[in-house]
Amino acid sequence: MYLQWDWLCLGVLIISSVTAEIENKGTLDSSVEVEDFDKQSQEADVDRDKSSLEVVYQTPQPTGEVYFTETFDGVLAGWVLSKTKKEDTDENISKYDGKWEVEELKENTVPGDRGLVLKSVAKHHAISAMLTKEFIFDDKPLIVQYEVNFQDGIDCGGAYIKLLSSSNGLNLEYFFDKTPYTIMFGPDKCGEDYKLHFIFRHKNPKTGEYDEKHAKRPDVDLKKFYLDKKTHLYSLVLKPDDTFEILIDQLIVSKGSLLEDMVPPVNPHKEIDDPTDKKPDDWDERAKIPDPNAVKPDDWDEDEPSKIEDPDAVKPEGWLDDEPQYVPDPNAKKPKDWDEEMDGEWEAPQIPNPKCEAAPGCGPWVRPMKNNPNYKGKWKAPLIDNPNYQGIWSPRKIPNPDYFEDSHPFKMTAVSAIGLELWSMTSDIYFDNFIICSEKEVADRWAADGWGLKKLVAGANEPGMFTQLVTAAEDHPWLWVLYVLTLALPVGLGVLFCWPAKKTDEDIDFKKPDISKPITKGELDQEGEELDDDEIELEEEKENEDTAEDVSSAEDEVEEEENDIVGTSQEEGDKSNKSSSEDEVKEANEDTGYGDGPLKSVRKRRVRKD
Repeated sequence: MYLQWDWLCLGVLIISSVTAEIENKGTLDSSVEVEDFDKQSQEADVDRDKSSLEVVYQTPQPTGEVYFTETFDGVLAGWVLSKTKKEDTDENISKYDGKWEVEELKENTVPGDRGLVLKSVAKHHAISAMLTKEFIFDDKPLIVQYEVNFQDGIDCGGAYIKLLSSSNGLNLEYFFDKTPYTIMFGPDKCGEDYKLHFIFRHKNPKTGEYDEKHAKRPDVDLKKFYLDKKTHLYSLVLKPDDTFEILIDQLIVSKGSLLEDMVPPVNPHKEIDDPTDKKPDDWDERAKIPDPNAVKPDDWDEDEPSKIEDPDAVKPEGWLDDEPQYVPDPNAKKPKDWDEEMDGEWEAPQIPNPKCEAAPGCGPWVRPMKNNPNYKGKWKAPLIDNPNYQGIWSPRKIPNPDYFEDSHPFKMTAVSAIGLELWSMTSDIYFDNFIICSEKEVADRWAADGWGLKKLVAGANEPGMFTQLVTAAEDHPWLWVLYVLTLALPVGLGVLFCWPAKKTDEDIDFKKPDISKPITKGELDQEGEELDDDEIELEEEKENEDTAEDVSSAEDEVEEEENDIVGTSQEEGDKSNKSSSEDEVKEANEDTGYGDGPLKSVRKRRVRKD
């Protein structure tokens, strides 16, 4: 038994040590893990302990066909600040006079890597740039990708971009909120509403008007991406098969179909409610009605109150009927500036009566209230099925005069510019590494050379696991309980299973050999085959009972011999009885194996009597 426990304890210790080694290795590996955007992009492994100062940054270069790229590492060329005003807004804040700067990150800085930073608070910002080449929605996918870092968190504001629709009259100096766009994409937050926009403007083929179509909200929690002060990569992929994917840090957070997962849907319903149809006056929508044949019972008393005094209540002993609940404060003093003519007669403020604190109550005792068992309330007739029920009325359907079917909404209006038109109550929103292309490999390599390096530096500068646990517990104190349980559980299990058990008296008695009665090996083997542990215990109890009976009979014979010694013949008879009883006692003593028990005292007494 103890050998099995030893092996179990040894196995637990081995498993614990192996698990700890795996977790330790996983922690070290995860701290320097970088997404494998492209197998060719990882040329060397970087140590976790390397600081950002040792990172050699090179401006990302596109590896294929692109429609637009921007790293902000050089001169801010091609970007145009808006000079117009926002419509339908107070004159004091209508101007797009928010400031932009090109600078490095405030934390986890990569030397040489700079980005576009929104600097003003409570200001309208607008800046835009023309694409290198116009993108036409034909047979190639559209990939839009850029980086955002809310360096100071975000209270209320956006970090989305707009892909401006191609037109002959597009003037970036007059870029504002009403400028036509084809796609709007990116994060937005105000209050506790965390959004990730994907909106495209769809042209009605019948009327020529544009309607905004919004993608359904992602099912993931977006909060951490806005508050962790890390650089995150936002990607939108539109495919010619009318599907889309939205990614954060190269992980899909939402995907769907342009035909099925947009609100409102691209194609309207074939039928609509007839606006001229009206519900008839006699239309009965009541599924249940009061039973007209029901009669109020004669014993129904509507005047019974819902609460009555409890007649069984008894005033508690020690109740102070003559003591008020509140008394004037004896320590209060009239203010020196109190004017009785202006303020009236001064009265000390009331305080709880100190005599009532030790008593069950003060003042006149009133019986408590209880529910009235006779209360039934106002009588109402029971409800029955309405025989005239006609169902819920709805207007009849007619063909939708505005119905159309656009089976290929991917073919949107071409785009020729990119712009940021934002309002924010938080400054220092960082943008970097814009790219618009059609090949996933190109976007992945671009991300690896830019965002991947930022992620690597941020991971290397992160605090250790212990510091992260303490920080998390400061924000959520209930985690301390989880930590204690996590540490106490393995220790408790180790003590329970691995601590040597104390030998009890039963174990010692069970293992003590019987030295009084020798047993041959053959008899021992035979008993082991025929009897189990329980049968052995029953056998021993039976032998003990037989031995006790022999002892009592022997004592009786001794007393008879002492009282009945009369003559020689009787003495001889007694001697013969004594010898026979001694033999019996000796046999009983040998059978039971108790050499120092009651039988020895019996033999000594007989010797003295003889």
